[in-house]
Amino acid sequence: MKQLILIALFMFSTAAMAQTVPSADEQIAASVLALPEELRAGAGVLGYGEDGKLKELRKGTGDMICLASDPKAARFSASCYHKDLEPYMARGRELTAQGITGNDRNEKYRWKEVAEGKLKMPKEPRMLYVLSGKNYDAASGKVIEGSVRWVIYVPYATAQSTGLSTTPKRGEPWLMDAGTPGAHIMITPPLK
Repeated sequence: MKQLILIALFMFSTAAMAQTVPSADEQIAASVLALPEELRAGAGVLGYGEDGKLKELRKGTGDMICLASDPKAARFSASCYHKDLEPYMARGRELTAQGITGNDRNEKYRWKEVAEGKLKMPKEPRMLYVLSGKNYDAASGKVIEGSVRWVIYVPYATAQSTGLSTTPKRGEPWLMDAGTPGAHIMITPPLK
């Protein structure tokens, strides 16, 4: 009897998960909203299959890759980044899947691997766009209570080399992770 209950619970949880994963078309439409309009049509899109695993939903013809919002997350968050950042981003996803997060993910792994030449990171600036919000409304094609953040990766940049502050302040650009392979300029517009 216990085995039958466990099987029924497993089947119910699998069916529930499949129902919560938006269609590929919906994930593509939602994730590309993070990009400026002229970059959307050519962007590749990584999203989630019915099994909840990340997969390619659309092959790109341009320079940008979008990552659909994780259907298991409480809030909507899609990001799009230059294809040259994919090795760095993919490694971050691998480490997160292994339970390695926070500063350890960067300091002990990604930055070390870039410095050792094991992980490719572009030397020139590369863009990342983030769109987050309460949820995505497929009927209207809009993110509910959405906000944007722009990130410009500038590996090894410092406050001195850029003239940017390293202190976060909404509405002003600032340099995060200065001096590291993952140095990036953060720009978060003021909330409306």
